[in-house]
Parts: sequence; C-alpha cells; structure tokens
Amino acid sequence: MEIHERIQQLAGQYFEQVVQIRRHLHQYPELSYQEYETAAYLEGELEKMGLKSQRLADTGLTGWLRNPQQGQRTIALRAEMDALPIEEKTGLAYASRYPGRMHACGHDAHAAMLLGALKILQSLDLPANGNIQYIFQPAEEKLPGGALKMIEAGVLEDPKPELIIGQHVYPDLPSGSIGYKPGAYMASTDEIYLTIKGKGGHAALPHECDDTVYLASQIIQSLQQIAARKAPPMIPTVLSFGKINAPGATNVIPGEVYLEGTFRTMDEQWREKAHQLIRQICESILQPTQTHCELHIKKGYPVLINDPQTTQKAMDYSSQLLGKENIEPLAIRMTAEDFAYYTQNIPGIFYRLGVANSSHKITPSLHSDTFNIDEQALQTGMANLAWLGYSFLQRRNGPQPGRG
Repeated sequence: MEIHERIQQLAGQYFEQVVQIRRHLHQYPELSYQEYETAAYLEGELEKMGLKSQRLADTGLTGWLRNPQQGQRTIALRAEMDALPIEEKTGLAYASRYPGRMHACGHDAHAAMLLGALKILQSLDLPANGNIQYIFQPAEEKLPGGALKMIEAGVLEDPKPELIIGQHVYPDLPSGSIGYKPGAYMASTDEIYLTIKGKGGHAALPHECDDTVYLASQIIQSLQQIAARKAPPMIPTVLSFGKINAPGATNVIPGEVYLEGTFRTMDEQWREKAHQLIRQICESILQPTQTHCELHIKKGYPVLINDPQTTQKAMDYSSQLLGKENIEPLAIRMTAEDFAYYTQNIPGIFYRLGVANSSHKITPSLHSDTFNIDEQALQTGMANLAWLGYSFLQRRNGPQPGRG
C-alpha cells in the first residue's frame, strides 16, 4: 500500500474520534487569551498519545512527535484554539454551552484535525532525521495575536522548523476539496481610532461652535482617496469605517466625534506610507479650524505570504492524495490571519479546507451565529495535514524558500 493510501485509511480509522474531539471543543468555547480549559483538554488528549507538551504564551501548547535532536529536520503544523463572542443559534445537539461564546470560525475543527494528523503520523515510520512539531495556538482572533506571543516565547526556536503549515475551514469550497494561493494571500490589518475634538454647541448657531460632525464626514470622504487615488493600482487596498459615535441631538453639535475603521493592504511598504497619508489628511482638514484630532493607528497582522515554490509543491502533494479535481486555486483575501507572523520568520503554507455541503444545507458564512461544517471534511483535513507533513519531511533537500 502506498503511503498516501495508508494515510487515507488511517484518517478513516480515526475519523469518529476526531469528530468527538471537535464536538467537545465546540461545546466549551473560550475566547482569546482565555483558553485554559481548551489547553488542558488538548494536553490530556496528547498525553493519551504519549506526547509531552510545553506551555507557551500562557495557554499555547507545543511539542514534537520525537524528542528534538540537533541537526534534525522539523516541519511544524499549527492550529488555533480560540472562539468568538457570538451567541450560537445552530440548534446543534453539541452547540455551545457558554452564553455569548461560539466556535464560529472553525478553530475547534482545526485543533481536532491537528490531533488527528498527529495520530496518523504516529502510525507511520517518519524519516530517521525528521520530526513533526505541533503548535496549538491561542488568540488568533484578537490583536496582537497569539502567533506573535508564541513566537516571542520561542516556539520557532531550538529547533527552528524549516516549514510551518496551517489550514483553515472554508465554506466557499465544497467538502472534500482544498484551496491554495501561492505568494501573497491575505491582507495586513490595522485598526484606526480617531477622535475629533472641538467646541460643541447649539445646532441652530453653528457659527458659535465647531461642527465636529461635518468635519468627521469630510475626513471620511477625503480618506477614501487613499484607496481610490493614492494606492498603486496593482496593490489591493481597503479603507473602511464601521463606527461613528457623535453623541449630539437634532439641535446639539457634540464637542467630540469618535470614529473607528480598518486599513488593509497586500504590501508592507505601501502600508507604512498609507499610515502617513491618513495622518496628513486628518491634520490638513482640521488645521484651518479650532478643532484637533487624536489619531491612533493600531498595527495588526502583517501580509500573509505563502512561500510560492513550497506552496506549489504542496498543491502537487494534495493532488496525489485527493485528486487534481479536488484542488482549487484561491484568490487573494482582504481578511487577515496572524499565521502571517510565522511566514515572516520561516517559509509557510496556509491553505483552505472546503467544509460546505449544499445537499445538507451547510453553507453559512464564517463568523456567523449559524456557522457549521460538514464533519466529513475533518477526514480530508487531517489526512491532508498529515500527508503534507510527511511528504515535506521526505523531501531530500527540504522545502526551498521561493520569496527571493
């Protein structure tokens, strides 16, 4: 039996266990930086497999299938653990038992599939000089991001992996399929917090006060030129405001107006320049007035770059496992992922796992209160993750970085 066939067989063998693990995690979701029960549960599952883990970043876990040896090649596999502050409305028998918390982004499935992949890899003969590192990461959903905390705690050191692989459920693809995008895949993400301060007053006497609401509208309109006219046309750019708080009334102009927005792009150099432009535009609009602004741009996750050559090789491997017809090319996404921090340090592959099943009416959006997956996708996901880890360890010269 070929190795990829053996992996498929093992994925089927462990499928029901992984389903139960996913359902347990789904019932007990924990928010970012609070994944204590989740970490303890995963530690218990790893101990059943004879694997000892290290705690990093308080609730993060890492370890290796073998004791790390000097000169040993290492491939890292990563999954997230945190949930979202959403009230679940799926009606599932294993729905969240915690009010206001839900695994609406599939991190329960990610953690379960990583455990499944480890079970598969334990059943295989890994290359004598190869090792698999596992990373169960907290706080992907909240800045500054658990990946950054894990890296600062040394998760990519001693030994340093030569490649890191992560997967994410994706309701835009049918269950059983995998999607890849070599190169820049997901955007950087920055949060914009802006307060305009001036003299409030009676709305019927605008000449006696500062019209902070009008100035806020000018700023929003003027900032749109950053994406429309200042951004290089080949670089995707999004600047959106999702919150305005102007606590006035029909006859009251408030002394303060508060705005929140997001800036996203696919190029780090342009990102820095755009931050300067945001500040300059805000200051130039307010300069002729008696008002001033307090602007804070909170830098979020960087651009996620899938190592081009290695990702292309991963597509070839997945084609061997699942068939070419089940491998889909992906477009760039303006959403963000803190997996990008790993790819700033070592070559990485972040791919998508199809979880939709239209015949069973499983097609909701990520981060929705009815989000669910076709659980059959768990078998595909754990098999693909294990196959990629095994295949890259088998490569004679290891992954070859392609960013140049």
